Amino acid sequence: MPYKDKDQEREYQREYQREYKRMKRAGEHKTPGKELNPEDIITAKGLLKLLTDVIAEVRGTEADPFTRARCIGYLCSIALKTVETADLEERITQLENSYKANVNH
Repeated sequence: MPYKDKDQEREYQREYQREYKRMKRAGEHKTPGKELNPEDIITAKGLLKLLTDVIAEVRGTEADPFTRARCIGYLCSIALKTVETADLEERITQLENSYKANVNH
């Protein structure tokens, strides 16, 4: 969602780039992809844990409160879909196990 005020958007981008470069020089820059274990995101529950961690990181940043709220809102909408998927995944697994148990008898 772009800013209505282009000057505000440019200032935010400059501030973001300044902070990003400062953190990179200091060795504090973290790339989520490098810490991410691909095995953890195969299931919906693994994705939900990842989203929970990312939301916690966003809450701890010094970014503009409006920007943080917008980002957290977006991540929460994804988390809600993931929770629904995790529930369905679990129910399907239970049905498959029940079916296999009945077929074997």
